[in-house]
Amino acid sequence: MLILVVEDEAEISRLIQLYLEKEGFSCQVCDNGEAALAYQQTLHPDLIILDLMLPKLDGLEVCARIRQSPGVKDPYILMLTARGEEIDRIIGLSTGADDYLIKPFSPRELVARVRALLRRSLRHSQDPPSQSYQTSHFTIDLERRTAQHQIADGITEWLDLTPLEFDLLSTFMSHPGRVWSRQHLIEKLWGEDFFGDERVVDTHIARLRKKIEPDSSQPTYIKTITGVGYRFEDEATTKARG
Repeated sequence: MLILVVEDEAEISRLIQLYLEKEGFSCQVCDNGEAALAYQQTLHPDLIILDLMLPKLDGLEVCARIRQSPGVKDPYILMLTARGEEIDRIIGLSTGADDYLIKPFSPRELVARVRALLRRSLRHSQDPPSQSYQTSHFTIDLERRTAQHQIADGITEWLDLTPLEFDLLSTFMSHPGRVWSRQHLIEKLWGEDFFGDERVVDTHIARLRKKIEPDSSQPTYIKTITGVGYRFEDEATTKARG
């Protein structure tokens, strides 16, 4: 597993690299946004640890560009921020980051977040081939990690989803009608050692709704169950294996 560390503070960058390599990960380090984009295109990292405040291009812009133009591999992105108030900015902007971490952070927590994200990738690589989920309006292919949305009779669009959005939609489609609490979704998608704020679930739900709902302010498919969590509603869900 290759991790790209994008951090302009040399001391923090060295610390992150030291702990990740100690855990057996391969690391490439750079200190600005333009270099991050270049490395993303040439190295195809599995995960990017991306500082918010960077020279040349900030982390939000780098994240947005990666999600708008995915390469051979669409990486998981863990955003770092030094200021607590920036969390709301990250949550409010649909940048495509999969998780965030506030500085100062403990190396143990950073490693746990990285492992939680990469474990999802390993789980999906072990899925049976040609497995898919289908509802009246959506089709997901777990082997190719593609998703389609039927928006009208005879009109289908490919959904441009981040890795976490894809995992979230496939989780919902695999158990139609089930009510998922935030904690259940965190355990399913991030892992039991997740240290962050449960609000990160709401962030990704909101972003997924913008991509699949006719009106994200009045959801048709992903319903909020007040005080409990979320439920996916669509007709005739099927599961197929090749």
